[in-house]
Amino acid sequence: MSVAILGKGKKVALKRRHARIRKRISGTPERPRLVVTRSNRHMVAQIVDDTKGITLVSASTLTAEFAGFEGTKVEAAKKVGQLVAEKAKAAGIDAVVFDRGGNKYTGRVAAVAEGAREGGLAL
Repeated sequence: MSVAILGKGKKVALKRRHARIRKRISGTPERPRLVVTRSNRHMVAQIVDDTKGITLVSASTLTAEFAGFEGTKVEAAKKVGQLVAEKAKAAGIDAVVFDRGGNKYTGRVAAVAEGAREGGLAL
């Protein structure tokens, strides 16, 4: 996988880091990939099987479970991790590979991973 992402700026740097990570990380049917997407306001977590190219499970702060959520963005991210772990357990998934999506492993991205571990997923 050779990707040439040229230019400057935050978005370009994020894409470059994500391409560098994805060279090494791939989701298999036995151990799918937990992808974390972070925006300024929301968090999305998906479990993806890269061999078939399908999303197996997803959770987000945009769903109905967060309609009346009161708390910080880090607390919401942790809840997203717990929700995705709960849905993954129901789908028969026990272990995943964590894909931070080019973001630093701190704050909300780390909270998603922590919530998934608390929910019973092996990262």
